[in-house]
Amino acid sequence: MYQIGIVVGSLRQDSFNQKLANALTKMGSHDFSFKQLHIGNLPLYNQDHDANQAESVRQLKSDIKASQGLLFVTAEYNRSIPGVLKNALDHASRPYGQSAWSGKPAGILGVSPGSTGTAMAQQHLRNVLSYLNAPTLGQPEAFIQATDALFTADGDIGEHSKHFIQTWMHAFEAWVKLHVSPP
Repeated sequence: MYQIGIVVGSLRQDSFNQKLANALTKMGSHDFSFKQLHIGNLPLYNQDHDANQAESVRQLKSDIKASQGLLFVTAEYNRSIPGVLKNALDHASRPYGQSAWSGKPAGILGVSPGSTGTAMAQQHLRNVLSYLNAPTLGQPEAFIQATDALFTADGDIGEHSKHFIQTWMHAFEAWVKLHVSPP
């Protein structure tokens, strides 16, 4: 099994991105398993604490290291990534030279009520992940607009979007396999 860590960049209880992350776990191939990596309980990043990281930070880094790939499902706040996601990126990349993100193949997508989905947040996240040495799937891109038909009553992806998102999942899984030896 390929273990994929899912990082959701929204803490909102009824988050579209959390719903998308949940639906994606049902769309993965039989040789992929998914675990959400929780970022809402991390303290604010402070370099003074690098030598003695909080237990929640150590757990996040451990979960990232145990993952063969990473799936980022993020909201867009003010044309960028949410602060909670940036905080998690900073924590798990420190202390300098001990980044848990390094070498982990990543995929990025997100959903928003806006017509451009989360395009700007995804681009900013790509920039950060590039610096952190996490090879990121470039194509296909997935800028998903939240519509009434996006999710079924059961929380699955609706028929109108299912083929597109399934195609994205296949590309992500191939990306992970390209960068990781079979477990």
